[in-house]
Amino acid sequence: MALSRLSSRSTTLLQPLATTSLLRRRHISTDTTPITVETSLPFTSHLISPPSRAVETSSQELLSFFRDMALMRRMEIAADSLYKAKLIRGFCHLYDGQEAVAIGMEAAITKRDAIITSYRDHCTFLGRGGGLFEAFSELMGRTTGCSKGKGGSMHFYKKDASFYGGHGIVGAQAPLGCGLAFAQKYSKEEAVTFTLYGDGAANQGQLFEALNIAALWDLPAVLVCENNHYGMGTAEWRSAKSPAYFKRGDYVPGLKVDGMDALAVKQACKFAKEHALKNGPIGSNHHAFAFVFEQILEMDTYRYHGHSMSDPGSTYRTRDEISGVRQVRDPIDRVRKLIIAHDIATEKELKDMEKEVRKEVDAAESPIPEPSELFSNIYVKGFGAESFGADRKELRATLP
Repeated sequence: MALSRLSSRSTTLLQPLATTSLLRRRHISTDTTPITVETSLPFTSHLISPPSRAVETSSQELLSFFRDMALMRRMEIAADSLYKAKLIRGFCHLYDGQEAVAIGMEAAITKRDAIITSYRDHCTFLGRGGGLFEAFSELMGRTTGCSKGKGGSMHFYKKDASFYGGHGIVGAQAPLGCGLAFAQKYSKEEAVTFTLYGDGAANQGQLFEALNIAALWDLPAVLVCENNHYGMGTAEWRSAKSPAYFKRGDYVPGLKVDGMDALAVKQACKFAKEHALKNGPIGSNHHAFAFVFEQILEMDTYRYHGHSMSDPGSTYRTRDEISGVRQVRDPIDRVRKLIIAHDIATEKELKDMEKEVRKEVDAAESPIPEPSELFSNIYVKGFGAESFGADRKELRATLP
């Protein structure tokens, strides 16, 4: 996906790399000696004792955090350019600024644990082990996309890693996530479902209905509010009488987390998973929560782009606000400083790693779907195109 070739409007922008997954690790330390780091801010809790601020990590983990978040950031910047070049069509919601949530959550769970999210799903897909090739192919409507080019930006999917999308209807993933948690409990899987939604979806009625049934049935569900402070172009204080989203569960315990701190997210998600699976109470509220297994996590985060590519993101907030967050709370810079402070890598080595990431994102190629694909996944197999009196060859001959 060489950005330098955008002006040529090439139909072969994506080329498979030798390895396109986040699992590819070059020049990454294998040192797993424990390092203890304190979270940038304390956790704020609701009806539960918060986890410790002391988080155990390692050189290997910090370097992988840095590389993976840099890869996510570069992918979203490239998606911005492709969209402006009209090579990505339709809706497109970017995640740059919020990478710590995806990375920290993955560090605390396994691929047996399920994740379901909203339409801002590109980086969550990468975190689940998806590749750049499949991501860009999907964004550009190509057959090699993670949803065969038919889902687009809002409907990424990776079932083999328990990633169930990518949903375009605001808040619709909440009851679906509780359904996944029900299946896990019914099947005795000892796994948890993390259901992600934004502050804009936090006032949806279906969220509270799902929350109620999950608590009533003791489901292993963790509801994660990615609070980036703007639901589309509306600030949280204009849309929510109580913007303390981690308390919205009332009878369900909650935590407020610095969502720009990958290690804080990791600690909170580990804590929440253990709580969701634990048979009995947790924290100081012994009697109140003997049978409540789920939990709400509010990730205090921030998006640098607008709500979607149609939103410049600067009409309802100032550019100074955006640059201020970048300077003080940027999740990649925070990890960069930790790596340098612990003498794990030099500034130059980290810059070289970022250059490698740019090359990885700037490579790439995938075929445009056959016209006959217009009719696949619509009818029962054996029907579809045939019902129009045309096989694939005839159909291609009739279409421009």
